[in-house]
Amino acid sequence: VRIQIYTKAVVSTQSTGTKKQNHHFVVPDCRFTLLADSASYLTTYTFNTGKAQHLFCRVCGVQAFYKPRSNPDGMGIMPHCIDSDTIVQTIVKHFDGQNWESCIQGSDIIDQSKT
Repeated sequence: VRIQIYTKAVVSTQSTGTKKQNHHFVVPDCRFTLLADSASYLTTYTFNTGKAQHLFCRVCGVQAFYKPRSNPDGMGIMPHCIDSDTIVQTIVKHFDGQNWESCIQGSDIIDQSKT
């Protein structure tokens, strides 16, 4: 699965869910491109509210990106799935994913998918 993204700064947001290690940053949909026949390798998983769409490679099981419920107009990208020589800077912000509803209020995460 190959993607192309355009963003000025990579901001990695860490949910405190310790099992999944949800490190990601959000880009607007218009700055995300799924390359070649990559869509044919994806499978989607949803849970709880069903709003977030977690996309996994059906061959290796890796989730390189997903459609977050906080940003339906963007894509959450996992920085560890990007070729490392293309990343200039990473800024880590901590987000309490276990208390998502209260934490999203006052967070700037929703603004990350705006152009």
